[in-house]
Amino acid sequence: MAEPQYDVIVLGSGPGGYVAAIRAAQLGLKVGIIERENLGGICLNWGCIPTKAMLRSAEIFHYMQNAKDYGLAAKQIEADLQAIVKRSRGVAKQLNQGVGHLMKKNKIAVHMGEGRMTGPTSLVVKGDGGEETLTAKHIILATGARARDLPFAPADGKRIWTYRHAMTPPEKPTKLLVIGSGAIGIEFASFYNDIGVDVTVVEMLERIVPVEDADVSAFLEKALTKQGVKILTGAGVEDLEVGAEGVTATIKDKSGKTSEAHFSHVIAAIGIQPNTENIGIDDMVEMERGFIAIDAYGRTKTKGLWAIGDCTPGPWLAHKASHEGVAAAEAIAQELGKDTDPHPLDRNAIPACTYCHPQVASVGLTEAEATAAGHEVRVGNFPFIGNGKAIALGEAEGFIKTVFDAGTGELLGAHMVGAEVTELIQGYTVGKTLETTEEELMQTVFPHPTLSEMMHESVLDAYGRAVHF
Repeated sequence: MAEPQYDVIVLGSGPGGYVAAIRAAQLGLKVGIIERENLGGICLNWGCIPTKAMLRSAEIFHYMQNAKDYGLAAKQIEADLQAIVKRSRGVAKQLNQGVGHLMKKNKIAVHMGEGRMTGPTSLVVKGDGGEETLTAKHIILATGARARDLPFAPADGKRIWTYRHAMTPPEKPTKLLVIGSGAIGIEFASFYNDIGVDVTVVEMLERIVPVEDADVSAFLEKALTKQGVKILTGAGVEDLEVGAEGVTATIKDKSGKTSEAHFSHVIAAIGIQPNTENIGIDDMVEMERGFIAIDAYGRTKTKGLWAIGDCTPGPWLAHKASHEGVAAAEAIAQELGKDTDPHPLDRNAIPACTYCHPQVASVGLTEAEATAAGHEVRVGNFPFIGNGKAIALGEAEGFIKTVFDAGTGELLGAHMVGAEVTELIQGYTVGKTLETTEEELMQTVFPHPTLSEMMHESVLDAYGRAVHF
């Protein structure tokens, strides 16, 4: 039998796949990567990065509209949606090219085309140049996921959009319905509202951003409502009727009453569907709802076959995929005799960020989850209005909440809403990784004046020692 062409082949080049490939190459393995569309995958080309470019444009527009609050004057301000989209696509293109450079730098062979498994360590790639068979000692599945369609109204790219359509809209909506209030739904609701679109959000659960702490959900709903977003919780969209001029939605509210409302466009943000169909793995892996079952290092039930990222159980976040990619690459290298010490993924220490206005960020257990898990908790809260830097920035709305185990002082979770909290959350994430307690956090010196001081004050507040509020 011929020697495998590679030590490792990675199927998919998103933030899980390309990071896994680079780490494997760093460890001295011969690596190939397969991509059917764009290097960098959905996150870099159609998700995390281009959406943040669009949200940054909306943020600047918001500040310009409120220039007088900063002693400035700005007149005749307008948002050019197509120019915003053009900038966003340029950012994605730059990073796509950057991934290509990283593949060359690390001597990773790139095979462009559609890959299908023919065995645990072999696959066929169909590309523009025809078909080729590749073999490896180990294969990592990093095929990602796509937006889930509404069963009664699939996205058409014209009136009913997924996140992908919403990033390259054919026209600016006049009245937009967003179905679902997870991170994707809320980010697009915030973006389009900021550039002057009439936005309505429908969420079937009792609160928006339902995976976040209840206090954060309540604050964000109030903030977005104040900005003009209409929010319906405990409600569902029963039907969508698409016409030449827009979409008529049948919406059932929390009382069970059904009514119709007209919108120019609809964004469906109701979750994701893993890309695990038709890639030849049905007999090689165990799956639940299409997601591949793995261990803490990415192993499937079949020796030599691994999986990471959005095609595996959640949370479905780019940084989780990257971390899984490193763990899988190091575990593979160890099996191949390399001197490495792989570490499993701790799912309770994965930060989550939502880039709406105001931002939301969290790590670990919510207060309700901590209590349900049997912890007696100590909870600290500190508002942005008590922080000098926040007031100076004109961003005095928000708070930071910390949750500790009352007996041990273990940091169980941290939850934030307000300006730049997506940057602040990593401080608590490092703390969880280091298994910190309240004592270390209290003794840490935080610089002044910074927003990070609120992190310190929130910890102090959990123990009745807050200074500035």
